Amino acid sequence: MNFQQLRSIREAARCGFNLTEVANVLFTSQPGVSRQIRELEDELGVEIFERNGKRLTGLTEPGKGILHIVERLLLEAENLRQASNEYAGEQSGTLAIATTHTQARYVLPQVVQTFRTAFPQVRIALQQSSPEHIAEWVMSGKADVGIATEGLSQFKELVSFPCYTWSHVVVVPDGHALLALSGPLTLADLAAHALITYDIGFTGRSHIDTAFRSAGLDTDIVLTAMDSDVIQQYVALGLGVGIVASMALEQGRHHGLHAIEASHLFAPNITRLAVRRGAYLRAYTYDFILRFAPELTRADIVAAVNEPLQ
Repeated sequence: MNFQQLRSIREAARCGFNLTEVANVLFTSQPGVSRQIRELEDELGVEIFERNGKRLTGLTEPGKGILHIVERLLLEAENLRQASNEYAGEQSGTLAIATTHTQARYVLPQVVQTFRTAFPQVRIALQQSSPEHIAEWVMSGKADVGIATEGLSQFKELVSFPCYTWSHVVVVPDGHALLALSGPLTLADLAAHALITYDIGFTGRSHIDTAFRSAGLDTDIVLTAMDSDVIQQYVALGLGVGIVASMALEQGRHHGLHAIEASHLFAPNITRLAVRRGAYLRAYTYDFILRFAPELTRADIVAAVNEPLQ
């Protein structure tokens, strides 16, 4: 038994049993992956994968249990490497942070700046994607930390912490009819206009859709984007009314745009930070987490990360 065999098992499950993709991930050949899997199955005396001819089609019942053990072994191997660097007094390394564009653009810069001052030898790798991909990257070990609004608390392999709450804000250009309302903005007021907001799955979009659906209102969402700046740009061009994250406006808005309070219309959003359950975290990783979420303590994080799955 060797680590290459274990990695072949794990990646086969992650890649939907496509051995070509597994070979690409592991920088090897497809026949080499097949051989590693078959050799481990022969050594264990158990079929780990179901097959249709030479194709893998799924996990056998014993294979499902074996996969959990394989994942734990590989996680502990990574923990051992991280611990050895820590105990050797290494202050260098790479902190991989998976996050959304909104967090990377509007919230993280100040945290990253102070972190880099404290740990100048640590390189930061920012990876931006959807919450679903962020969760996958943290679970796979491709990222050390994940930061997003939606979804991170839904994965049992992750430990996530609430960090701060924020709301959505409506933005309109100069002279827009919504600026002349005599009372508070309503969902019906918004639904009467073309809307521009985030892609599905990003930056609290589900709360926006839920609010209109619960009110029985149809919407005309004419344009979506991941980037708050892009949304504001198209609002400035007169394509529609924008719904963006409050922190995007706190960092400044496009010239000629006006913000309208909307926290009473949509449910509040909670930004969460996640790490892998059972992972060994370097000292500088704890430092980064505490800078981003200062209400936490290192003891809180250690206890949560090391708490076994129920």
